[in-house]
Amino acid sequence: MNKYSRELTSKEKRKIKNFVYCECANYDPEYGCLPLEADCYMCCIGFTGSKLCKYFESAVLPSSPELTALFKRLPTKICKRCGKRFPQDGKRVYCSA
Repeated sequence: MNKYSRELTSKEKRKIKNFVYCECANYDPEYGCLPLEADCYMCCIGFTGSKLCKYFESAVLPSSPELTALFKRLPTKICKRCGKRFPQDGKRVYCSA
């Protein structure tokens, strides 16, 4: 853990769990993480500087701009339409194109 890491809030932890349950192809509700044959450690991650699952980081995380910004420590903006956070990208004010 480095000095820029921080503890995740309970709301952020719930978002990560729900995201893993819904989006990760390696997660099975009955067995957990299929490659590890154990519980998914992304579901109990506690800090932003923690080591991420390689599959989650490369294939699952990019589909959520809000969680990507959280783990990559990118500057974020709040969408003027829906109120969600998204990575700052030029002059955009909305999270969708």
